[in-house]
Amino acid sequence: MGGLGLVTRKRWARFIAPAVFLLAVTGVVLVVRSAVRSDSSTTPPTTRHVTTTTKGKPASLRPPSASVPAQYYLIQSGDTLDAIASRFGTTVDKLLALNPGTEPTTLRPDERIRIK
Repeated sequence: MGGLGLVTRKRWARFIAPAVFLLAVTGVVLVVRSAVRSDSSTTPPTTRHVTTTTKGKPASLRPPSASVPAQYYLIQSGDTLDAIASRFGTTVDKLLALNPGTEPTTLRPDERIRIK
């Protein structure tokens, strides 16, 4: 009977060892991938959401470029104000002026900011 237990263990080890190895490799790949993605802010998001609207403000309160309708951008993971500004041909200072109260260091995915 003692020999049967050894055969059964070897049989299970043939299946479990590769499964554990693949699980460990998958874990390492996921950790490395998430570290690379969080450090890479130059990669543009695959989808961009830009909404154009006009606000019904009185003429005296409109900014000088009132003929341009307001445009908004939905922030994606990894976006920075600098990357958004360069993507839409503006500056970080203009984005901050259009979005009072926005902190450049606390941008969150799915947050909407005005770009024009």
